[in-house]
Amino acid sequence: MLKIGMFSKLSRISIRMLRYYDDQGLLPPVQIDRFTGYRYYSEDQLLLAERIASLRQMGFGLAEVKTLLAADRREVWENALESQRTVLQEQEREARARLLLLETALDRLRKDEKPVDYPVTIKELPGRYVASVRRRIKNYWQEQELWTTLAEETCGMNLQICDPCYAMAVFHDREYVEENPDVEVQMAVHGPCADTAHVTFRTIPAARIASAVFKGSYDQAPEVTQAVARWVRDNGYELDGPSFSIYHVSPHETSNPEEYVTEVCFTVKKK
Repeated sequence: MLKIGMFSKLSRISIRMLRYYDDQGLLPPVQIDRFTGYRYYSEDQLLLAERIASLRQMGFGLAEVKTLLAADRREVWENALESQRTVLQEQEREARARLLLLETALDRLRKDEKPVDYPVTIKELPGRYVASVRRRIKNYWQEQELWTTLAEETCGMNLQICDPCYAMAVFHDREYVEENPDVEVQMAVHGPCADTAHVTFRTIPAARIASAVFKGSYDQAPEVTQAVARWVRDNGYELDGPSFSIYHVSPHETSNPEEYVTEVCFTVKKK
């Protein structure tokens, strides 16, 4: 048997964590000396310790680790690992997006750029017949899921896309939300068409909008949104519907973010 210090060294798990795992019933010692209180582990427990450490490094919580260690079916492990992979992939996407924001901010700071002026215009957005998918998603980064649903459920319908197609994302929440935003994606098509499981077809009326166009990556969107909102406030208009973004040039057309062309829009009316 191994004293806790030696077991800690061989398993590369701190003594503090070994005691915590014991308290949680995850990795109890095989023996505790009744007189000295020394904890002893068996060499066979090194494999269990390695599994626990590996699962923790993958991001599993202690309760999940305990459940997995108690499972003796391969499919339980496979489902758990697949699910955790999805979680980590989403975290990776969010981290890349945050890193892009950080790198852009650093680049602007080092170049000592002056604030960009985004010209705002008032215009009429024409009425149109659209294919639409709307639901609450985990966060704004997952908007692509809606576009994927739209593409998959209409791929066999021979849709005739309008020109311009007004591909857009509509943000229906009355304010910015951190989680579960209510987002709708739309694309103008020639109808009529029958609804699918998640895609609805309907006519959108014309609307007056205040908008500004920017070129480049989406990290500029918050700054442009604020610029349009200030213009609306300062020029005698008020909001008359949700905000939305029109993707004139998107990842569908180019893989280079510097070539994206996006229009940030607010539905407005005169005060």
